[in-house]
Amino acid sequence: QLQLVESGGGLVQPGGSLRLSCAASGGSFVNYAIGWFRQAPGKEREGVSCISTSGGSTRYADSVKGRFTISRDNAKSMVYLEMNSLKPEDTAVYYCAAGPLWPTFRRDEYGYWGQGTQVTVSS
Repeated sequence: QLQLVESGGGLVQPGGSLRLSCAASGGSFVNYAIGWFRQAPGKEREGVSCISTSGGSTRYADSVKGRFTISRDNAKSMVYLEMNSLKPEDTAVYYCAAGPLWPTFRRDEYGYWGQGTQVTVSS
């Protein structure tokens, strides 16, 4: 029922910044915790960051802590991922997901997924 659409990906040089957006429609966005996941070629999809329904609690993978910031605007049914000091190892398809009651990196707890947006970090 809930539809998620990511945008904002692209090509950026190491040390640069990007802001990803996820727009939700067709469901009760405010009732779901939201997660950002990424998948690089030949690797499993991994959790990057997640945020509670109210936006009051956030979690980050160790690899992005201090560089990425997750936020949400429930009035606009939007969630964002601000990415700074990007590294080549951040290159992946980034996915927005919704479903759990509380932020988690467990993929099986997310029932709704976007189509993904490509982020490439290269010089």
